Amino acid sequence: MNARLPLTGVLRLGRPSDIWFKPALSVVVAVAPPNLTLLALGRLDLAMYTMAGSLCALYAHSRPYAARARVLAWVLLGMVTGLGVALVAASLTGSAVVLVTVGALLAAVQKALCDATRIGPPGHVILTFISSAALFAPQTLAQVPGHLALALAAGAWAWLVCMAPGLLRPHGPERRATAHALLAAAAYVESRNAHAGLAEASRSAQAGRTEASRNAHAGRTEESRSAHSDLTPESRTAHTAVQSAWHTLLSRGARSETRRALERLVVRAEIALAAPADTDPARLRAWARALRGNGPVPKAPYDDELLGVDVELALTAHPWWRALGPLAPIAVRTALGCALAGYASLALGVGRPYWALVTAASLYQANITLTWSRGVQRVVGNLVGVLVFAAVVPLAHLGAAALVLCCLAFNFGAEALIARNYWLGSICVTPMALLITEFAGYQEPGRLITERLVDTLVGAVVGFLAAVAVTNRRAGDRVERALAAVEGARERTARLLADPRPAPGALDHARRVLAAALVDLRAGVEAASGEWWQRALPQERVVHAERNGHRTLAATVRHHRAEGADA
Repeated sequence: MNARLPLTGVLRLGRPSDIWFKPALSVVVAVAPPNLTLLALGRLDLAMYTMAGSLCALYAHSRPYAARARVLAWVLLGMVTGLGVALVAASLTGSAVVLVTVGALLAAVQKALCDATRIGPPGHVILTFISSAALFAPQTLAQVPGHLALALAAGAWAWLVCMAPGLLRPHGPERRATAHALLAAAAYVESRNAHAGLAEASRSAQAGRTEASRNAHAGRTEESRSAHSDLTPESRTAHTAVQSAWHTLLSRGARSETRRALERLVVRAEIALAAPADTDPARLRAWARALRGNGPVPKAPYDDELLGVDVELALTAHPWWRALGPLAPIAVRTALGCALAGYASLALGVGRPYWALVTAASLYQANITLTWSRGVQRVVGNLVGVLVFAAVVPLAHLGAAALVLCCLAFNFGAEALIARNYWLGSICVTPMALLITEFAGYQEPGRLITERLVDTLVGAVVGFLAAVAVTNRRAGDRVERALAAVEGARERTARLLADPRPAPGALDHARRVLAAALVDLRAGVEAASGEWWQRALPQERVVHAERNGHRTLAATVRHHRAEGADA
């Protein structure tokens, strides 16, 4: 058993996202007009269907606008499809057991598809929340088309809301991703140089040793420094940020002059990771600051590395469905955990078993350790959230308008806070979910609070036990595949380095493939390290592969500089 179940640090608050206010404002602007229209028409009972479309505004805020348009369209299609299946099931059967089963299967499909397509936060949870709630809404087949039309109309409005900022700042997401890569690279350079200074001081303190002893010590220090530079959290964060920037910049769409200028800056961040001693972190930070707003993009020195971008864009990406196989254990966990949580809630006589189902669905992360952490965060957030609901419900019951305004306020608060920590956002999500149930009519607060607490505890406990029962043996296989990918990419890059005349752009593309493989390897190791009953990971081989991979990346930068000097 490799996993530990942490308690310390699970509730620690992180830094807010750079764009925390954008999804928060977007969801308010997306939700308000449909809800206020229904309020004016006296049909707040239909708000669940418009909310299904409006909540699509939570997705894709880090994507370039061309990619965002496609992603939001797919999210809306997935939302309406899940809602349609749930409404049809609700109209065909009144069996709570059957409905819970359908909800669990939907949750597993939604989880697998969101993970396979890397849709990003909030992932499958919103889709599962809507489809699970719809399963227990009174419904007839004749009503289904109209309710789906409401969701589509609200979703179309949400699409426009999310695309609107592109009129004012068309390259905003790319600029933010590039700035983040530059800042992460600057932090890594400062960390590496500070460590190098300490190592130099240590060598000076040992100046009285014999020459042989000094050489041996220097060798060990250099090896330690290399390992430190390759494997520190700053290094991993910086490499991930650079890969995320490339993922953003290499998405589909015309490569404008602005985008090419941003690519040159990301290349400078890559060079900083490979040659930190020759990099000025202040310059990287200055470039990052210049990317705020719509001002001109700083002109970084042009490098032949950008030839590799054209090679990379010409390649066909692997289809997303190839990722479904490795995700099978997570999908089984989700289906089993959600079903058992719903059944347990029914056995306890709770009137809304979908709350337990959604709680279980929200737990499942990349491994057991992260699932445990999410469970603790969910329970704490919901416990505090019901207290907030108890305090706010007298205000919400002043009238339908007050109810709608309270929900809008909690919508904003949830998205503004959830980036700090999931439990903090849950403090707003919980009262919002409770208030939404009152759109069709006010209910007794004490009963709502009791049922929510019971379902939260049932969903968290049963969902986690299901995760423990379904072991993910494939996590170790993923590490083996990632190791093979790193080793193969490093060998191909090394061969190109030795080739006196490599094809134009080939070395640059090989370097990016190697960098991406290193990021995937680290993600695979971290996922597998948090699994239970997992075979021992090849830690020595992982460290060796990471160290050699980063050294090869550094060699590509030296190669380009040597070519430039010869020219």
